[in-house]
Amino acid sequence: MANTSVLAVSLPMTPITAMFGPHVAFNAFLTLALAVTGVSWYFVLSRQFVASRLAAWVGALFATFAPSMISHAGGHPNIVSQFLVPLIIWRTLALRAPGRAARNGLLLAGLLVWQAFINLEILFMTAVGLGIFCTVMAISRRRRRPGEITSFLRGLGVAAAVTLAVLAYPLCVQFFGPQSYHGLPEFVRYFGADLGSFTAYAQRSVAGNSVTAGRLAQNAAEENAFFGWGLVILFFGLVTWMRRNVAIVTLAGVALFFGAMSLGPRIRLNGVDTGVPGLWSLLHSVPVLNSAVPTRWALAIAPIVAIILALGCQRASDLMRSQPAARGPVRVAMITAVAMALVPLAPTPLRTTPMDPVPAFVTSGAWKQYVDDQHTLVALPLPDSSYPDPLRWSAYTGQQMRIASAYALLPNQNPLDPTDRSALFAPPWRPTSGLMASIKQGNPIPEITETRREMTLADLRYWKAGVVVLTPQVRDIEMLRTMTELLGFRPTWTGGAWIWNVRNLVDAEKVEQ
Repeated sequence: MANTSVLAVSLPMTPITAMFGPHVAFNAFLTLALAVTGVSWYFVLSRQFVASRLAAWVGALFATFAPSMISHAGGHPNIVSQFLVPLIIWRTLALRAPGRAARNGLLLAGLLVWQAFINLEILFMTAVGLGIFCTVMAISRRRRRPGEITSFLRGLGVAAAVTLAVLAYPLCVQFFGPQSYHGLPEFVRYFGADLGSFTAYAQRSVAGNSVTAGRLAQNAAEENAFFGWGLVILFFGLVTWMRRNVAIVTLAGVALFFGAMSLGPRIRLNGVDTGVPGLWSLLHSVPVLNSAVPTRWALAIAPIVAIILALGCQRASDLMRSQPAARGPVRVAMITAVAMALVPLAPTPLRTTPMDPVPAFVTSGAWKQYVDDQHTLVALPLPDSSYPDPLRWSAYTGQQMRIASAYALLPNQNPLDPTDRSALFAPPWRPTSGLMASIKQGNPIPEITETRREMTLADLRYWKAGVVVLTPQVRDIEMLRTMTELLGFRPTWTGGAWIWNVRNLVDAEKVEQ
């Protein structure tokens, strides 16, 4: 669960993965995630919030294709899989119905458990938002509808009891089991949304560009705000117009709260650190919260904006119906305002890059001569977030080909500080993996000494290497020369890759012992 395995989706899609491979399954997952999220939002908005189909579609389309959703669609299908969020909102609000505590509680519990096995981060933010909203609404309605609170709490008790019973073991494994980590790396916990990004445009929006967006976000997959001036003005305009509705004002307050949380421990404005501490500075070291990426709190603003957009369009529709003489001006004003706010945010196609083919060394099965239950394949450089190709090779073999290293969230294993179990995005650093990564990045090759050769041999034994593989890529000649000098023998060209058979070197330690 901590490594975004998305069990609630990946398990049902196992037949597709087995038949067509992970690439087809991933693209099907991503496409369906967005499509089903849009349908889900339309279903809930049209049946629970607004009567106008057009209003429901406006809200649903924005909730699905908001800049933050398109940003994460580049590689985080677990985050864009928000099709359960509107259903959770609907069933939470339904808890107030009298006499149906068990039924409504069980329905909500089922949705919560399902979402927990898709993405806990989205579930947590949804719970926080609903908690604030329901508390404020309960206080404001306690005299007019006193029975609602009792019914709500009964249903919530059923939902909480069932959800905790089902998730108790999975959560214990996630937070306290083998390979569990306690908090994200320090630099990630400072990932805050730039204050200037709220009125800017994302690079995948029609009005956006990569230069501006790149200055205001940590990377292309974390453009979590980027609403543009038009939508910001429309949002506050709609809230002001419907300010007598307590629910609208409360939703706006929750959106502002999420915005404040997303700024991170230190507020940045247009790429400059202001030195002003943010609200998150009080919370980013709290257990569990230290595993959250603060900028992602802005993700939760888009659904709120979508609901207010739908309610605003419904209000305009009601006004046109009640005042026929004003129908023309109201229609023009609403269409113009919505178009000016949303058209610049319209998404452009996601950028794609052709993948390098899986080397014949892998596809032909030649790797089986070197890799078995006791040996792994060591790729140069070792796989990480910037070079995931070896993970794809392993997937091609159905993960039968064991490889060293990976791109995953794993606990720190610093021998100088055994108590530090903060997360790393790769296995612990080793001298050889660091050297190859440095060469790949364009840094000079250091002098190859006997000490370095001994460290390389120790690393290969640590990885239980059977073969070292280098495919044609940027700075491959530099890596080839370095590894050849470290090992003391030249590789052979086999199946589109240079390979060093190191089984004898690695196994020599066993013989000596």
